[in-house]
Amino acid sequence: MSQATMAQAGNATVQTAGATDEAGARKRLDLRKSLLVGMTLFSMFFGAGNLILPPLLGAQAGEAAVPAMIGFLVTAIGFPVLGIVAVALAGDLPKLAGRVNARFALIFTVLVYLSIGPCLAIPRTSSTSFEMLAPLLPEGVPLNVASIAFSVAFFAVAYALAMRPGKLTQVLGRICAPALIVLIVIIAVSSIAMPLGEPTPVRAPYDNAAAVQGFLNGYQTMDLLAALNFGIVIALNIRSFGVERSGDVAFEISRAGVVAGVLMLLIYCGLGFVGVVTAAYMPDAQNGAQLLTAAATGHFGLAGTIIIAAIFFIACLNVCTGLISCCSTYFAETFPKLPYAVWAAIFAVFSCVVSNFGLTAILTFSVPLLNALYPAAIVLVIMGMLHRACDRVPYVWKWVVGVVAVESVIVSLRDAFFANVWLPFDMLPLADIGLGWLAPALVAAVIGVVHSLARQGRSL
Repeated sequence: MSQATMAQAGNATVQTAGATDEAGARKRLDLRKSLLVGMTLFSMFFGAGNLILPPLLGAQAGEAAVPAMIGFLVTAIGFPVLGIVAVALAGDLPKLAGRVNARFALIFTVLVYLSIGPCLAIPRTSSTSFEMLAPLLPEGVPLNVASIAFSVAFFAVAYALAMRPGKLTQVLGRICAPALIVLIVIIAVSSIAMPLGEPTPVRAPYDNAAAVQGFLNGYQTMDLLAALNFGIVIALNIRSFGVERSGDVAFEISRAGVVAGVLMLLIYCGLGFVGVVTAAYMPDAQNGAQLLTAAATGHFGLAGTIIIAAIFFIACLNVCTGLISCCSTYFAETFPKLPYAVWAAIFAVFSCVVSNFGLTAILTFSVPLLNALYPAAIVLVIMGMLHRACDRVPYVWKWVVGVVAVESVIVSLRDAFFANVWLPFDMLPLADIGLGWLAPALVAAVIGVVHSLARQGRSL
């Protein structure tokens, strides 16, 4: 099913307020609808990792929470918002990655969709939300049976919502996003008004270069990879409001990215503060979910446990629905032998099975895969924002992205399977803090410029 067909089926009768009817005339969403689309994008972004990571950062960074949070915000918000804009300017991820090479574009795009889809992010939504609901189950209920039953019901609901991608704005933007924000505000405000403890001394891994560690931990939100793909579904919803011209759609996608970024900024800072003031109250917490549960229960008792479970359920269902929708849309258009509904069913069923392996197994697998994909995604976004300059020296795309991809993939494979093996890449500047790809990217950029000018018969 094509995007145009789904847009017509999803909401053919809705018109943009104040829009003109002339063919080809510029159309823009009014403020209310623009905010609605932005909140939809926020709902699609904000899932399990977004809830868990900031409180744990706050608890571990303690007195160094501010620089750690600044680093985290760069990769957790800054790059995803830029990613939304870069993809909007290019048209979609395959067009952006296609500036490197057509084969690279296909492989990279498929890997990104699989990582934010059925291999990692989608299963994580179910397993995380179940772990938060498990304490509320009656005694004697077998957790394995309950987990299977929950995951089946969870993915059935997500599949049903994903079957109407043109309606996601009405469901996620008008209902789920406001409910999620209200529940998070309740927890954050209660911790600000009545903190459970004082900030603790900085702990590992934030005791060395807290800002850099926060930057690297921002990878785990997976939002940059998601940003490269959510434009498909957001564009579909924008077109359902009557905006059709490519330039206008790109503008509205960018505006939605800014709205989502502002909302995430406020919530990340609030959740980080919850972790800072809850660390002393629960010093043995191993993850952000435990810290949030402790904060909510400490302030509101059983009602707090219910609130935090509701937060995780809504956030995870939002993200699961958005991911199934955008992944199915891409695969239905790229591999059209199977329609959208079949791809959505495949992803839902596969993710349901993977989710029952448990959250720990999923997170363990996610780290090397994200470390392999994120550096290439970062340089693609930066170059996409500078596309006019980069397009004048087109070999820059091939050199920079190619070198960064090779370095990050090799290092990630070593870290995953041969942790003690030395590589020449270990001698690179910043390699000891996970940024070994940065220096090769700069060198590759210079080589790309020289290569491009030489092929064009120009000099520097």
